[in-house]
Amino acid sequence: MAQTKACSPICQYFKCAKNSVFCRRDSAWCRWTEEMCNVANCTYALCVKRRLLPRGICGETVKRKTIEKAPEEVIGHTIKLRGKALRKIGERELF
Repeated sequence: MAQTKACSPICQYFKCAKNSVFCRRDSAWCRWTEEMCNVANCTYALCVKRRLLPRGICGETVKRKTIEKAPEEVIGHTIKLRGKALRKIGERELF
């Protein structure tokens, strides 16, 4: 899973919303456009696992990046209240 891979119509989780993809020899063919199926440009391409990203990239091959914030950064902010929350609590700013 080092590199991202493009989704292909041969994948078991790929689905066409128009049900117009069929296999012709060694490639997938689209009956709707009468050309080879291009997942990156097709608006009807779906993933059963909901992992299809823009430009036809498979989400199963993408590694996530998480950013952890230090507790000092979170505590330094104040929250200003307005409306119903202000009436219930009675203070204009919290923390």
